[in-house]
Amino acid sequence: MYLMYVDESGDTGLANSPTRYFALSGLVIHERDWREFLERLLAFRRTLKSVYGLGVRTELHASEFMRSPVDGLSKIDRLAVLRNTLDEIAKLPNLSITNVIVDKQGKPDGYDVFHTAWGVLFQRFENTLHFSNFPGQFSEDYGLVLTDATAGSKLTRLVRRMSVYNTIPSSYGGASRNMPIRKIIEDPHGKDSKDSLPVQIADVCAYFLLQRFAPNSFVRRKGGHRYFERLKPVLNRHASRSSDLGIVQL
Repeated sequence: MYLMYVDESGDTGLANSPTRYFALSGLVIHERDWREFLERLLAFRRTLKSVYGLGVRTELHASEFMRSPVDGLSKIDRLAVLRNTLDEIAKLPNLSITNVIVDKQGKPDGYDVFHTAWGVLFQRFENTLHFSNFPGQFSEDYGLVLTDATAGSKLTRLVRRMSVYNTIPSSYGGASRNMPIRKIIEDPHGKDSKDSLPVQIADVCAYFLLQRFAPNSFVRRKGGHRYFERLKPVLNRHASRSSDLGIVQL
């Protein structure tokens, strides 16, 4: 089974929103590799403790981490912690990251940013499972989604609906088809991010995905708007043919 840990950056509002973009990042790891994956993350947190003094249990919630002082770290050191986190992720074996970003500018009234972005992420997870394009290429395996716990009921309704009615437009201009998802099993499982290192890592990825498109002044000044490219070795390029980084842009 493949596990996908997901977190977001930005907000889903259209009117009076502080952000133009909404970003999602999903870290996918096979159950066979899960123990090594977690042990590598824990070892990395111990390294951050020894180098920067960052508490092993201090939550890496990237936007808040950059906004306010944490464990006595300066802002430039906090950015360095996040940069080092991306570099560590890029070295992890058998990891794949799927990314979706919505540009809310010009979207019509009633456009549902939340359901569209999450629906596309679930569909890319389903498709990549179906075509055995994740590391390991386990062709008969299914997938389970684990998310930050803030939107559990909405995601549960979305996945249940997609498992029954999931309209896919034809690539050749014909009629749409109903293709219910079959590879994603169970409801999405919500986890408190402070208790889940993989969800925190997904948050860091989503943060720099957002910063790639709409960097704040400090991140741009320090070159952080290019940090997302550091993840290139582990990005799911199968998710989108229109981006060399596989980013699905809506």
